[in-house]
Amino acid sequence: MKKKSIEFLSVTHLAGPNMWTYRPVLEALVDIGDLEDCPSNTIPGFYERLSSWLPSLIEHRCSYEERGGFLRRVKEGTWPGHILEHVTLELQNLAGMPGGFGKARETPVRGVYKVIVRAWNETVTRAALQTARDLVMAAMEDRPFDVEEAIAHLRELVDHHCLGPSTGCIVDGADDRDIPAIRLSDGNLVQLGYGARQRRIWTAETDRTSAIAEGISRDKDLTKTLLQACGVPVPEGVLVDSEDEAWEAAEDIGLPVVVKPTDGNHGRGVFTNLLTQDEVKAAYRVAADEGSGVIVENYILGTEHRLLVVGNKMVAAAKGELAWVTGDGHSTIDELIDSQLNTDPRRGRTEKHPLNFVRLDSAARLELKRNGYTEDSVPPAGERVLIQRNGNVAFDCTDEVHPDVAAAVSLAARIVGLDIAGVDLVAEDISQPLEAQGGAIVEVNAGPGLLMHLNPAAGKPRAVGKDIVEHLFPEGDSGRIPVVGITGGQGKTTVARLVSRLLSLSGKYVGLACGDGFYLNRRQVEKGDRAHWDAARRILMNRSVDAAVMENGALAILREGLAYDRCQVGIILKFEAAADLSHYYFDTEDPDQLFKVLRTQVDVVLPQGAAVLNAQEPRLVEMAELCDGEVVYFSQDPLVPALREHLAQGGRAVYVRDGEVVLAEGEQESALTRLDAIPLIGEADFQVGNVLASVAAAWRLGIAQELIRAGVETFTLQPVESQNI
Repeated sequence: MKKKSIEFLSVTHLAGPNMWTYRPVLEALVDIGDLEDCPSNTIPGFYERLSSWLPSLIEHRCSYEERGGFLRRVKEGTWPGHILEHVTLELQNLAGMPGGFGKARETPVRGVYKVIVRAWNETVTRAALQTARDLVMAAMEDRPFDVEEAIAHLRELVDHHCLGPSTGCIVDGADDRDIPAIRLSDGNLVQLGYGARQRRIWTAETDRTSAIAEGISRDKDLTKTLLQACGVPVPEGVLVDSEDEAWEAAEDIGLPVVVKPTDGNHGRGVFTNLLTQDEVKAAYRVAADEGSGVIVENYILGTEHRLLVVGNKMVAAAKGELAWVTGDGHSTIDELIDSQLNTDPRRGRTEKHPLNFVRLDSAARLELKRNGYTEDSVPPAGERVLIQRNGNVAFDCTDEVHPDVAAAVSLAARIVGLDIAGVDLVAEDISQPLEAQGGAIVEVNAGPGLLMHLNPAAGKPRAVGKDIVEHLFPEGDSGRIPVVGITGGQGKTTVARLVSRLLSLSGKYVGLACGDGFYLNRRQVEKGDRAHWDAARRILMNRSVDAAVMENGALAILREGLAYDRCQVGIILKFEAAADLSHYYFDTEDPDQLFKVLRTQVDVVLPQGAAVLNAQEPRLVEMAELCDGEVVYFSQDPLVPALREHLAQGGRAVYVRDGEVVLAEGEQESALTRLDAIPLIGEADFQVGNVLASVAAAWRLGIAQELIRAGVETFTLQPVESQNI
């Protein structure tokens, strides 16, 4: 007996382009039971509870294409699958991820729906989907539901599982350039591009970031020595091994001085403007605990700045501000910090906050002590008390940087050897050359944080992710290799093998994932069916591969999605599925459903690419207008209307006439070879269409006709190892 509930029958992660959208989604098969007879307008109080728990649903336009459209649908009456879709998207949005694409569709079984939602991260979206189900059921059954706690949990999952903002901005910059991205770990290691054209990033480090340079940057004394040798202004300093040595060095250099770890980071253990022996010795003790060594250097008067260098070019700059409180005559300094500094909405613990909460660390306590205060002191009304000198470097000043300063920090990055560097300097006026004001570069850092430039506390955000992508992929470089995808009925494996063979003859190192194995450079690495997402993905991750061929059955598209975002050539052989799709609640009697699955291969063809379609299949001809690139038809019948019309418009086609394979573009024709010269066709006549499709793909990939002819005239379906290649 059914009940009034929402039950998940299955949840499928479609990790690549699919019949619903270009992007990864979760497809949930949902059974709503007897709720099929209970649209939302029949459930007392449901609209009021849902809209009060998630008031931001007002922004969902839905089918009415207007603000409030979805809530209007809820008030008028809609079904749980549709509601589940919108609530899942909104929960993701509230957790810090864009809501994105969503759909809810009936299946042939009454009460069973497919709910599809954009999956920015599979783990987070699965949790959001389950939370949405629980929330909707609570609203229907008039039970309490802690929305804030649920969203807080999802935010924790986002922080734990999703890319950080620095890596994310680079991936977004790549996406804007239509450069594909593959996440290689649960952390921030990401591949941009495919195969031999790929580059890798790890937060703000790249595969161009030298390990030697990174080691140099961690050694602050060595960094300073190298910079000084090349004429870059740096503060005078010396390594010390004890408190007494620290004071001796301070006396030699001249007060005030800075004491800091030689290999610290994030400003920990850094003490500035030290004026007395007690201050220097106390600072030494803290700095020694923070790093493996301590350096004493002269104090440069001015403001801290962080300048970002990418590919020998300064692309962004931020400056710091001192943190002060003002006495009111009755509050302690600790209380003033909380009431005057930490109430600033820009301060917080998350990556959305450009400023950190102010805490009284050892450096701050030293600053207070110098002025005769402790955290429990109550300063007089109106008196300003300095709390923090360093930190707070989050105020954009990119447009103020003097060209000579930009040149100096770029030189500093080159000296250390870093392709991406965060260069710290102190200057009173960043709009003037350093030498004229006694400014100096104090550190050069590998893997710099980008948040201060993406989300400054004040000033203009900078698109530094875009700068990093342009550094890795100069204009005209998409990071792509030729990718060929094949779907549609029987013959896919044969076509995949033959296209791979033709690409190999043209000099490419080819990766092939098809129904009879996994191949690298004509060598069968794995036997068995490898026409699936995982095998194809491994090809795209292989740094040796400079062309990829993937077989994608209709079942694989339904079950996993495509492993690649776009392809150079997409081939559809027939308007049929070679596998039984009924157990995916797929209506095999409805040709429109098969159309939506197979068209996925056409949808992902690049504007510079081509769809290779069987002109004898009317439903495939319909897909031609969906292709962003060119269409190349193939046909055993040279008189089929779609092919003739296509040629009349100047298009390309491959067909058979008088026993010859003919390549045509508009009115120009070229005979490639005779059918009886092709061993594959001699093995079975039904292979003619497979040969034509393969020839069309190779022709569109720019392979010379002589090589195509040699390839088809020598190719057989014998195991690769025994072929004369």
